[in-house]
Amino acid sequence: PSSFTPILAMIGIVFLMFSKNGRRKDLGTIFLGFTVLMTGISMMTESMEPLADDPGFQALFLQFSNPVLGMLLGAGLTALIQSSSASVGILQALSVSGTVTMGSAIPIILGMNIGTCITSMLSSIGTSKDARRTALTNLYFKVVGMVLFMIVFYGLNSILDFSFLKSLANPVTIAIFHTVFNILSTVVLLPFCDGLVKLACMTIKDSPEEERGSVLDPRLLDTPSMAIWASKNVADSMAQVAKNSIVRAFELLADYSEEGFNEVGAMEEEVDRYEDLLGTYLVKLSSKNVTQKESGELSLLLHSINDFERISDHAVNIAESAQEMFEKQVSFSEEGRVDLDIICRAINEIVDRAVDVFKREDTRGATNVEPLEDVVDILQVELKNRHVERVRQGKCTIEMGYIFNDLVTDFERVADHCSNIAVCVIQSAHVGYETHEYIEMLKRTDDEHFKKMFREFEFKYRLP
Repeated sequence: PSSFTPILAMIGIVFLMFSKNGRRKDLGTIFLGFTVLMTGISMMTESMEPLADDPGFQALFLQFSNPVLGMLLGAGLTALIQSSSASVGILQALSVSGTVTMGSAIPIILGMNIGTCITSMLSSIGTSKDARRTALTNLYFKVVGMVLFMIVFYGLNSILDFSFLKSLANPVTIAIFHTVFNILSTVVLLPFCDGLVKLACMTIKDSPEEERGSVLDPRLLDTPSMAIWASKNVADSMAQVAKNSIVRAFELLADYSEEGFNEVGAMEEEVDRYEDLLGTYLVKLSSKNVTQKESGELSLLLHSINDFERISDHAVNIAESAQEMFEKQVSFSEEGRVDLDIICRAINEIVDRAVDVFKREDTRGATNVEPLEDVVDILQVELKNRHVERVRQGKCTIEMGYIFNDLVTDFERVADHCSNIAVCVIQSAHVGYETHEYIEMLKRTDDEHFKKMFREFEFKYRLP
């Protein structure tokens, strides 16, 4: 380095002072930084050479043959000067004295990799939770890598007795070991990065509201594509909760419990919070300069979150009907239960389809939702007529008739909202569609796909 760093310094100065090109200025800064680092290491090397014959200094390094003490020394030194490159340079300079063995150098280098985390840890103080988690993930990465290496390396050493640990270290061997260790740590731990992130999130936990808010970062609004991507991820979670609320509400009709009723209420409240958070964020996003495609995606999200919120509201209505039946100790006739089971299965399928096409933005799958919604409409009318007939025949009470009518109405409205979601998915892909233009087109024309799917659903959910 003593021969070429002056040349790099001259090039760096020229680039930094006389070039208007941003990339060259950056390159000049890199050259000057490298020059300062190499010059500092050279000066340290020269100053450390007289220590080669100092018995006290030699005895000091013999104490660090203990791997744990060496690791603590490396970590403490690097944490103090907050630069692993500088601390490695100091170790290289010390190695010139001829008193540092590889057995002493290896644990010190391992400790230096941990000590360098102090910079990011200090920088994260007073910042957001995500920033602190990033610093923790870096620390966990270094610590796990060091622990794994020490277990494997010193485990093998106890069996094979590595002779090179007694040999003297030099700047080259220190540099090679430092590089190889970091590369190996990266290769081994890279597949487990998600686990390290989860560990950091477990260490610094979020409330559900903070978790959603951290995803919808206001800074992303300046990059609409990223803001829409983040909003879509949150909306997907909202859709799943709304779907779960319907499934849980249906379970209450067959087996009511206060715990299940509270779960449906909690899910409805969670969906409401999702809608408030997303609605506010998307309104801000709509004022930004977005492309035509992004405008379609934004419209899909704005319309769909309202439909998902309404689906969860109907889930609460269904749960309340189940609660009323339980408290009054009443139930439907056998025929009524069979009819309800059929329409419940149809609603489960249409909700499942709507959520799926929304998550995947599947326009082809969205065309299968409207035929099923038409079948639900027909089922709703037929079920109400059949129930009226059962009341006339004395098979069911008028009181149960009110509950039955409320349930079937909620089912039909859930199907309507699923239809709206599917239409929005199609509308997003074909910007310019009016909200119900697609449905009207199906009604006006003999669409073969629509007719085919309608017949399949009609057969699948036919009444006995």
